[in-house]
Amino acid sequence: MVDMKPAGFGSIRLLIPALLIAFAVTGCGRQPSKHPSKVLVAAGIAPMANFAKKVGGDLVRVELIVPPNASPHTYQPSPHQMKMLTRASVLVLNGVKLEFWADKLVEAANNPRLIVVNTSDGLPLLTESDDKVHGGANPHVWLDPINAIRQVEAIRNGLVKADPTHARIYAQNARRFIQEIKKLHADISDEVKKWRSRSFISFHPAWAYFARRYGLREAAVIEKSPGREPSPSEIKQVVDIACAIRARAIFAETQFSTKPAEVIAEEIGAKLAILDPIGKPPDYDYIKTMRANLDQMAKALR
Repeated sequence: MVDMKPAGFGSIRLLIPALLIAFAVTGCGRQPSKHPSKVLVAAGIAPMANFAKKVGGDLVRVELIVPPNASPHTYQPSPHQMKMLTRASVLVLNGVKLEFWADKLVEAANNPRLIVVNTSDGLPLLTESDDKVHGGANPHVWLDPINAIRQVEAIRNGLVKADPTHARIYAQNARRFIQEIKKLHADISDEVKKWRSRSFISFHPAWAYFARRYGLREAAVIEKSPGREPSPSEIKQVVDIACAIRARAIFAETQFSTKPAEVIAEEIGAKLAILDPIGKPPDYDYIKTMRANLDQMAKALR
């Protein structure tokens, strides 16, 4: 049986004893903050970091855990990031086991005041029978703007719990940002109505929630399980599906090699669109990134 755990998963377990000793020697790793008046928020992925910044504004300092151009499916947090969690007030997670390292990281931090916000709690999840890493559920919930609104609300609630003195400001910031996301949702809905093609092939199941929201069909994926390259027979299967549905678009992603998608696109004469589901910090903006992705999709599916 193939072991579907992300590569290096056990290394976190090996790091924990050494880290706990280091924390003990340095007073649990808590050093005077350079930003004593700000709430320290750790965020697993760039979209959650952006949401936290939008809600927290000048009251928070947000530290991103998964860095630019890294895949959250396989990334391993550094000892520095583990130590940072000993001082953090809030940890914002996408959830659905996307941050597969989260439980071990929180355990190592041993920070009793840390508020963990799992932003996907209560969202209707899509299943992925081929994905054993995320417990059979698709974690890419933020790519549906309506889900993103729920995630922003969860972050607002977490910040209010950590810093109730500024509850009104967090509520105002969240309300303003949610209005922006609602406008994004309306614009996407209007744009998708213009598309002649409703089916596409994606690199991995990132766009399933987007497809469900806007009446599209993610007909097949090239990489079914995170970090495992498709075999020649799997690529042939995708080509067969793409031909059968006359797919006009193959969606590749900036975080992964585009080669398999290029091969399939060339084989069937489809357009190749490069999408970015998770963004590029430090200037990542959810609204701008989603609009850029929409533009790429429109060029391929109109």
